[in-house]
Amino acid sequence: MDAALVVMAAGIGSRFGGGIKQLEPMGPNGEIIMDYAIYDARKAGFRKVVFIIRKDLEKDFREIIGNRIEKVMDVDYAFQELEDLPAGFTVPAGRKKPWGTGQAVLAAKNVLHSPFCVINADDYYGPKAFQVIHDYMESGMRTDGGGLDMCMAGFILKNTLSDNGTVTRGVCSVNADGYLDSVTETFEIREQDGVLRAQDAAGQPVHLRPDQFVSMNMWGLPQEFLGVLEEGFPKFLRENGSALKSEYLLPTVVDQCIHSGKGTVRVLPTEDRWFGVTYKEDKPVVVDSIRKLIDAGVYPEKLYG
Repeated sequence: MDAALVVMAAGIGSRFGGGIKQLEPMGPNGEIIMDYAIYDARKAGFRKVVFIIRKDLEKDFREIIGNRIEKVMDVDYAFQELEDLPAGFTVPAGRKKPWGTGQAVLAAKNVLHSPFCVINADDYYGPKAFQVIHDYMESGMRTDGGGLDMCMAGFILKNTLSDNGTVTRGVCSVNADGYLDSVTETFEIREQDGVLRAQDAAGQPVHLRPDQFVSMNMWGLPQEFLGVLEEGFPKFLRENGSALKSEYLLPTVVDQCIHSGKGTVRVLPTEDRWFGVTYKEDKPVVVDSIRKLIDAGVYPEKLYG
């Protein structure tokens, strides 16, 4: 099966000074973080990429990265829009942002015809994560109808923190067989005076360990997962649609699949160190990190010739 790469790039970038953080140059020849993710994905065996963007970003996106990637991979586009809702639902007054990562992936349903790996556009994942997910989807993913067979890249929490502010992570509970028991969105994670601090959705303190697995929204999913997203979106809107900041999140939907018995998630460990541009102050760190990876031979000085 030919697995596809799905890049979620519709974010507004509000914590990056209002700019389009996904399109900020980071590499020595103007490369953006997505360039390195796509380079790693292609090296791992992916040959198709679907970019999920906002329609108003299309022109800039194609000029900055899309047209270049079309020379090395098959490219499709899907558009995540605030107003793209099931019949009978409307956008509440005052809501500005789309409905989260679940809606983003659902927007690509018409161009996805195979298993797919989902990533964020503004995160660096490292080569190993792409390789283990691609290998699992190509050789280990069940297609016998015995429930959804999913996988995720399991990052180590301490490798995913920002020095410039708090982060949100899907904190994972993994059983002895290497399968995900639960994933819980955990907020305001930061290291302060050598101690990890975090909050749950209700704002209550959460105890975390530095060596815990977390999800960085890097999932390997079968095509049938799109049906689960489509079925669950109206239910989410009925229960949460009036809240101006509610989000239909992939980790929440995956967690529901596990607990309802609809599927399993194999956790594929990676010790690669994450970096990304959550905050404007992160950019120098990202630029320096990429420089060190080039110097270490992980990437060529110029990615595409």
